[in-house]
Amino acid sequence: MKESGIDVIGLAAGEPDFDTPEEIVDAGIEALRDGFTRYTPNTGTSKLRQAIVDKLKVDNGLEYSPDEIVVSNGAKQAIWQGLLATVSPGDEVIIPAPYWVSYPEMARLAGANPVVVPTSAEQGFLMSPEQLEAALTPKSRLLILCTPSNPTGAVYPAEHLEALAKVVARHPRLLVMSDEIYESICYEPARHVSFAGLPDMSGRTLTVNGFSKAYAMTGWRLGYLAAPKHFAKAAAAIQSQSTSGASSIAQQAALAALALGPRGGKPVAQMVAAFRERRDYVVERLQQIPGVKLAEPQGAFYVLPDMSAFFGPGVEAKGYGPIPDADALAMYLIQQAHVALVPGDAFGAPECIRISYAASMATLKEALDRLVRALQPDVFTRSS
Repeated sequence: MKESGIDVIGLAAGEPDFDTPEEIVDAGIEALRDGFTRYTPNTGTSKLRQAIVDKLKVDNGLEYSPDEIVVSNGAKQAIWQGLLATVSPGDEVIIPAPYWVSYPEMARLAGANPVVVPTSAEQGFLMSPEQLEAALTPKSRLLILCTPSNPTGAVYPAEHLEALAKVVARHPRLLVMSDEIYESICYEPARHVSFAGLPDMSGRTLTVNGFSKAYAMTGWRLGYLAAPKHFAKAAAAIQSQSTSGASSIAQQAALAALALGPRGGKPVAQMVAAFRERRDYVVERLQQIPGVKLAEPQGAFYVLPDMSAFFGPGVEAKGYGPIPDADALAMYLIQQAHVALVPGDAFGAPECIRISYAASMATLKEALDRLVRALQPDVFTRSS
């Protein structure tokens, strides 16, 4: 549509719209000019692994040693290697829904069976301890938590995580993978808490993080896994036989990122402030649309409204045709309003649509104006 000259607004991207901070870019350029362009140790340079250890202690209250850190080509690779290092064919992986699209597929690729635990906007998209307990069986091996969450923006409070940890403690075979890639994008009073820092959970938890979201470094492809030594060693062995070490240039840039200060320092704080302003605007506009239901996100840069009032059996849009599900609604919105969004089915939330507000305020205002016009109640009819 764009190639044909249509003005389409894309609110589907899972990456910050900001440029990588100048200090980080300069470090990458300096690495190139200094000839730092050769292979590094498989698990990352010693300087970067130590800097990550220091960051985890200062920001998260976690104690690791450099040999418990595996630097990878993005947090996605860290998750995949963590799965391969911990699960066996036939094991079960507990995944609260809505979830990031790759979790269930990675579990399947590892030979495990994903066990999806649905949550709702009414419960803030937070899995309850009772739901976790009910999902566990003797085959349960790994629980994947993402906080702040993609796609919901939900942030698990400390007391909620502590209640989940008590359930985990009662099941000695169960491990936890804590995906904390959005930890820096958290809106007060919500506060990010690392699962590994809870009582008795450090030896049961694999912590995943990276540089893509907080530092607007998505294209640099750099993440890391922090885990008990035996799991880190296994993940490192997997990496050595697949991609080997991460980019030497990106690793030098990451050192500059971590040197910006606790939780990313001023550059990250400025980005988070902008995201919060956008979050507030998008939530306010969506709440004014009759039929839209949503839980206000406390982190990340997504909102996942329940849009089921606008689709279903017998629902039609005037002058357009049937809209049976969220996929059809997303197609209607891109064709009629020229706004590109992501249907929720891929996230395990078929009643929802994900909207990314990683875009300028001017872009968001125009997009919401278009959505409001396209979602007027009199546009939709429902046959009995």
